[in-house]
Amino acid sequence: MTDGSYEVEVKVRADHGRLRGALGDHDAESLGGVVQTDTYYDAPNRDFAQTDEALRIRRETDTGGGGGVPDRVGAPGAEPPPVDADTDPDRTKITYKGPLVDEGSKTRAEHETVVGSETELVGVLDGLGYEPAATVEKHRERHAVDGYTVTLDAVTGLGEFVEVEAETDETGIERVRDGARSLLTELGLDPTDQIRTSYLGLLLGGE
Repeated sequence: MTDGSYEVEVKVRADHGRLRGALGDHDAESLGGVVQTDTYYDAPNRDFAQTDEALRIRRETDTGGGGGVPDRVGAPGAEPPPVDADTDPDRTKITYKGPLVDEGSKTRAEHETVVGSETELVGVLDGLGYEPAATVEKHRERHAVDGYTVTLDAVTGLGEFVEVEAETDETGIERVRDGARSLLTELGLDPTDQIRTSYLGLLLGGE
């Protein structure tokens, strides 16, 4: 994600079989699938649960059909995100997510980069006092529709979800959020059922 950009996201539970049919009706472009294992870390100097921040190491493997495609596309009027320089089908990323900034969606500032050595990265975090807190595993199936990335997530221990998301700057948050909600409606889903809690929070909360 580029500096000054926000990830605008609306997430709901969804039946993937029915949703794939709706995506076909909308001429969605397949961006391929990926398996992700996310390890979240606790900080030594503050409680991320209290500050609504997150630090994670993501291990991901492409499952075909979309290797090298960016995680999300830019919404209409927003700058498209850059493609990662590392297009290896097996890669590791480190991500920092700031607190939620919009009551109507899961919108956060996010900073992410590919890392060359997971072992060395874990060593750095360990040396600084960061400790692994929890792991989230999921299979993601991505589609591009009308300037948004529609991601079908099958999360271990939680079930099936869909996320509609795009990147924008601060001035475009409301417009992009409203567009995501409209797209969910067009796909036969109710945006008022949105879940603002992260998958990590849902797992820790026993949901």
